[in-house]
Amino acid sequence: MLQGHQTWVFSNKPVILSTGVVGGPFEAEGPLADDFDMLHQDTWLGQDSFEKAEKKMLEQACEKAIEKAGLKKEDIQFFLSGDLMNQIISSSFAARTLGCPYIGLFGACSTSMEGLALGSLIMNSQSANYVLCGTASHNSSVEKQFRYPTEYGGQKPPTAQWTVTGAGAAILAKEGDGPRVSAATMGRIVDMGLSDPFNMGAAMAPAAVDTIEAHFRDLNRTAKDYDLIATGDLGRVGHQIAVDLLDKHGVEMGDHFVDCGMMIYRDDQPVLAGASGAACSATVTYGHILNRMKKGELKKVLIVATGALLSPLSFQQKESIPCIAHAVVIENIS
Repeated sequence: MLQGHQTWVFSNKPVILSTGVVGGPFEAEGPLADDFDMLHQDTWLGQDSFEKAEKKMLEQACEKAIEKAGLKKEDIQFFLSGDLMNQIISSSFAARTLGCPYIGLFGACSTSMEGLALGSLIMNSQSANYVLCGTASHNSSVEKQFRYPTEYGGQKPPTAQWTVTGAGAAILAKEGDGPRVSAATMGRIVDMGLSDPFNMGAAMAPAAVDTIEAHFRDLNRTAKDYDLIATGDLGRVGHQIAVDLLDKHGVEMGDHFVDCGMMIYRDDQPVLAGASGAACSATVTYGHILNRMKKGELKKVLIVATGALLSPLSFQQKESIPCIAHAVVIENIS
């Protein structure tokens, strides 16, 4: 199953049986609004904290995925999830509600594909019948933890990004209708010495490039083997850096190399360099991209979710930002 140095090829090709995608009011104004299962007009979701609202969205995404699959919570063998909050509390508290065996993950904004890759590994080894993979983020909870509370009204530079308020979940199964996961390339830490939390795209771009090149090398593939290649949340700044680096390394990507952080919002929404957050790649992939695959518009895609593995403590200690990217191949197989 291991091919090359860091890529798994799944012989059983687990199927993405169903997904659940939830968003907030800002996401409801974006161009992909129709691809969400549920959209909220209140960022509080009736809760008394943004962290509780984030947990609620993750619960809703998971419940929607289970409902659409025609399953019950008791049918899920493993729940793989993570988020951006300290000690991944949104995922752990959602797991408490779901009551499923739980594996907590932390890949920051790369968690969606980290979970999908590890879930597919479990499925490929026939260690489960159904695996639920999920993640979530909330703009206000992330701002409060990593930068400044929104009430502070601090100015941001053009390189900053807007954290997606949303949640995405997917159920993997042995068989059924839906796109299948055929391979995954697990990334390694890449740290270029950047320490600015308002320039995550630049920090994460080299990690995305490293994983893309490893994926092509391990599987002897090129960008032409895919109908779409999407990074997670590099935004406009990071995406251009990734394009330049790949071009410098002689890797041709073509016009079908896109970024989820540039897709989820309109150009006239005040998101500066684009979107970010664990829910960015999760909602765009599990909603918009998979819907396009179900319509037959895309046959084979490579999703490269990126993550900045910093914490408030590491930033206060003036550490640079270690970054990572995990890539998953999803394809329609007739």
